[in-house]
Amino acid sequence: MPGDLKFEPKTATIEPGETVTWTNESDIDHTVTAYEDEIPDDAAYFASGGFESERVARNRVTEGLIAPGENYEHTFDQPGTYGYFCIPHESSGMVGTVRVK
Repeated sequence: MPGDLKFEPKTATIEPGETVTWTNESDIDHTVTAYEDEIPDDAAYFASGGFESERVARNRVTEGLIAPGENYEHTFDQPGTYGYFCIPHESSGMVGTVRVK
């Protein structure tokens, strides 16, 4: 997460069982929050803060913030496409995709 309100890379392609680590390289807080309707049906929901749903992540955003220099990681076991976003910067287009093949 560089300082220009985007995920880099915007799309990552990985193998099942691999872990993605997001590092906040900017000087402001961000989140990594899955869109519930943009993950495979059998996949576990993921969000910084460890929330079990998108609604809870949005309602408790401050608990999911990743501070500058901090990391969040998630292991993707199920093949498919996963859409995610940063809650505070979603309207600025801070969205990304993980493809698990």
